Amino acid sequence: MSLGKAISPKQLAATKFKTMNLPNPYKDLIGTPELSGTWIIWGHSGNGKTRLALELSKVLTSFGRVWYNSLEEGQSLSIQSAFAQLNMEEVSGKISLLNGETIEDLKVRLRRKRSADIIVIDSLQYTGLNYKAYTELKDEFPKKLFVFVSHADGKEPAGRVAKAVRYDSNVKIHVEGYKAEAATRYGGGKEYIIWKEGNERFNKKKAR
Repeated sequence: MSLGKAISPKQLAATKFKTMNLPNPYKDLIGTPELSGTWIIWGHSGNGKTRLALELSKVLTSFGRVWYNSLEEGQSLSIQSAFAQLNMEEVSGKISLLNGETIEDLKVRLRRKRSADIIVIDSLQYTGLNYKAYTELKDEFPKKLFVFVSHADGKEPAGRVAKAVRYDSNVKIHVEGYKAEAATRYGGGKEYIIWKEGNERFNKKKAR
């Protein structure tokens, strides 16, 4: 195996990266991220993680084509309702719903010309990926942005693979009680209330 070319500090400083100037409140949450790599969003059911994933999917259509691979719910009434609530028809042509597509089928689709730039996978636990398969996916498509939605175990992503993906991710977003908190390599860091009423109900219940 041949060695890669060493890069000087001057060359590194001159390197241009494709970034996304997100609108607020998402910029306050995430910062100014690259249009590549891996993000992970995790939380318990009914706490707002899918809502946030869909909100971000809509926002990200300003920077490239988005595929939302709904492995867990598929083409269901709940996903239909979620798309309607967020007026996803406003970005019709820029986002497509994939109905529970396997990772192998997704890879076939990604190898085609004019494939999506951003792929949201909901959820990681339904992919069947191990960590090796995850790194192979990421390495084969280094110019793509993968956003994984994950179940939670307490305050951590559920399962060994999800924990490893979180460690590797450029953007890590924990959702609890309709509040998102992020740790990123791009700035941001301000919490975001996904749904004010739901967050207030969660806090009142927690305080009892």
